[in-house]
Amino acid sequence: MSNIDFILEEKAADIGNFLVGRLLPFRQKRSIGPFVFIDHMGPACLADHENLDVGPHPHIGLSTLTYLFDGAIFHRDSIGTAMEITPGAVNWMTAGKGVVHSERTPEHLRTRDKYMHGLQIWVALPKELEFMDPEFHHTEAKDIPAWEDENANYKLIAGEAFGRKSPVPVYSRLYMLEIKAKHDAVIDIRGELYGESGLYILEGEIKSGEHAYGPKQILITKDAHLCTFEITAGTTVYIFGGEPFPEERFISWNFVATSKEILDQAKQDWVERKFPKVPDDDGYVPLPAPRV
Repeated sequence: MSNIDFILEEKAADIGNFLVGRLLPFRQKRSIGPFVFIDHMGPACLADHENLDVGPHPHIGLSTLTYLFDGAIFHRDSIGTAMEITPGAVNWMTAGKGVVHSERTPEHLRTRDKYMHGLQIWVALPKELEFMDPEFHHTEAKDIPAWEDENANYKLIAGEAFGRKSPVPVYSRLYMLEIKAKHDAVIDIRGELYGESGLYILEGEIKSGEHAYGPKQILITKDAHLCTFEITAGTTVYIFGGEPFPEERFISWNFVATSKEILDQAKQDWVERKFPKVPDDDGYVPLPAPRV
């Protein structure tokens, strides 16, 4: 990818009893366009007694995007949503002024061996929508724009690019794109993207100039308009980005806001149990203790 500004390595993190690779944020780079948080879940093979169980926890000031490569997650939230997500579909939950949700292995899989692999993403909301009412939208895999050329297969998971628009209802100018290479080729998408851009290599290898990059690396550029790179057969990459916001975003635990005062109020509200409940899931994830 031409004009690379950062090369970052995926780092490990824990969510409940599940190990994930943290792609964003990093100390060197806190956001990419409106994207402020990206986790790579798995790949993991879970035994019949192992399950994903992230109990009810809150969010404000963001939208979450869940996209699975393998496995299934059952989502419940305080809006009243109860939805299983499967590979290729998109769960898009907008927290706004406050939402609570849980993510668990579906009941029909809890006593079976199963796989889990996917991405979980946070997209900050524009300042004027920071306190909007929460929403949830599910987009089936068949409704995601997909096309191919002589070099690769493409999917526009969210946002706008290549003259196409995903049905996922985003609130800022952004894109999330999947590219799967058919054979060794040059991917030239100059002029198709905009703003800042990150390229995550899920599998395979890409080359930019004399340098080669492999799985679990993320390449970041400040000018996505100039994006071009070599790709090897069988490689899968995800490109995400868009126009950055003029205001800084602060992140604390599961909260994103334009001020630290908003974050502090959200934490106090969670401790005092002022957030709405999740129907049919009475768990509670406590606020983490402050780091010393």
